[in-house]
Amino acid sequence: VQLQASGGGLVQAGGSLRLSCAPSGRPFRSVSMGWFRQAPGKEREFVAGTIWSGVGTNYADSYGDSVKGRFTISRGNAQNTAFLQMNSLKAEDMAVYYCAADPSPLEARRRRYKYWGQGTQVTVSS
Repeated sequence: VQLQASGGGLVQAGGSLRLSCAPSGRPFRSVSMGWFRQAPGKEREFVAGTIWSGVGTNYADSYGDSVKGRFTISRGNAQNTAFLQMNSLKAEDMAVYYCAADPSPLEARRRRYKYWGQGTQVTVSS
């Protein structure tokens, strides 16, 4: 299984970007999906997570404190895909963003996901 993260790029402060994450390879149910980011010299940080409740299309979403109210995580129709809508971007949001997925329900902010994408760079100019 591989995860493909895309949508990163260069944006001015205050602007928006939408990241996408999709798996390829052996099919599995992405019960847990998350976004993390890592800036140079810093630890990988939890950004957002979405955990399937096991019923219908009910998910529990959570966010890191620094992005609450600005970022929104969502699932695609395939439910194995995830998106991260990032609004009001700030210079401190600049990092490589990684998506992660796991076939089990996890605590979203912990880095125990089984599958990780290669990362997509988000650059914010001031």
